[in-house]
Amino acid sequence: MGNFELYNTLTRTQEPLRPVDPSRVTVYTCGPTVYGAAHIGNFRSFIAEDALVRALRYLGHGVYRVMNITDVGHLVGDGDEGEDKMAVGARREGKTAWEVAAHYTQVFLQDMETLNLERPDSLVKATDTIAEQITFIQDLEAKGHTYVTSDGVYFDSTSISDYGKLARLDAQSLQAGARVEIGEKRSLTDFALWKFSTTPGERHMEWESPWGLGFPGWHIECSAIIAKSIGETVDIHCGGQDHIAVHHTDEIAQSEARHGVELARHWMHVAFLTVDGGKMSKSLQNDYTIAQLQGRGIDPLAFKLFTYGTHYRSPINFTWEAVEAAQSRLKRWRERYQAAPEGVAPELLLGLQERLSDDLDLPGLLALIDTNQDAPKSFWEQVEGVLALGITASTQVPSAVTALANAREVARQAGNWTESDRLRAEIAAAGFEVRDTASGFELFAR
Repeated sequence: MGNFELYNTLTRTQEPLRPVDPSRVTVYTCGPTVYGAAHIGNFRSFIAEDALVRALRYLGHGVYRVMNITDVGHLVGDGDEGEDKMAVGARREGKTAWEVAAHYTQVFLQDMETLNLERPDSLVKATDTIAEQITFIQDLEAKGHTYVTSDGVYFDSTSISDYGKLARLDAQSLQAGARVEIGEKRSLTDFALWKFSTTPGERHMEWESPWGLGFPGWHIECSAIIAKSIGETVDIHCGGQDHIAVHHTDEIAQSEARHGVELARHWMHVAFLTVDGGKMSKSLQNDYTIAQLQGRGIDPLAFKLFTYGTHYRSPINFTWEAVEAAQSRLKRWRERYQAAPEGVAPELLLGLQERLSDDLDLPGLLALIDTNQDAPKSFWEQVEGVLALGITASTQVPSAVTALANAREVARQAGNWTESDRLRAEIAAAGFEVRDTASGFELFAR
């Protein structure tokens, strides 16, 4: 079993892995809010987390990974005001929140499959743990950590001495410098555990509770799911950098107030992905989805390789030129694998292990690959097991499939989209995928 070190956001240092149970590393990753399709910024985190799990397993660790699906409780703006994002999605699409959640959960899972991301060992919907969330809040109430206002049940952040330790917040300074209206909350840093329905019967998602009809806050779901699926302490808790100051800070507060032990031994956070040097935003129409990448002729696995080129703790800037360069790089790698000699390369395998163990140094691994032109097939196959880029997929395409792809290209160039789509479906039925590129098309085994 290989040694593994990971940067811990809580301590701001790189530390050796120290699982509660040495035979199994537990990993919790914050999943998507399924009110719409996840965009490529979201997937930067999911890709890094998948690489983490694959690396741990490659190094000989048993891993149990849990991910949540947020289908209730995540309010617009991530605070305690405004609408639930699921209600926004339901109104936008003229469906119920349940229908929207079911649809975009399937879109997310399909996108994961397209990116060769392994499905977590346990995938838990927030709406499947309402009873556990209510019990969690009751326990906090019994310990004196909550209070009730006219719009919900809140966690009293002043009831614990170390609130904000993950983000290194100074709660007292925040209160003194506050310039916002906090309503009935006692402190700016208090947060909702349960929200009351203001118009009973009009919401798509609401439940009876000891405090009245309503729905859970966003933060409580992750704490309840971890407690139910893993226990009081998880070995590695993952998420995006944007979760540090609020969502993960509040998770720590409520979980440690209830259980009296640390919520997570390691905190792994993935930095932002920007687009053309600026913020990714719906209003700017640059919050691209995996489907939109495919529509531009980009292999989603090339986007995956693009994200590997920057360390997960550093911001990365998406441009079409950069991802097209990654696509060319991936094509070269696939060609190199096909031409690679047989044999073993112990020094390269040692380099692979060293880079994975050093805070998931994937940029270093990519450099190792690029500077070893004669790596044997066995090395490429081990790399594929960690990076999952389709490097070793068979490139033997039957002539009949190639003929279909050529016919589809003719139809596509002529603007005959109906015939183009029909031929794409026929190619898929034969077990292959056609991906459009700037210079024509490529075929891959599905």
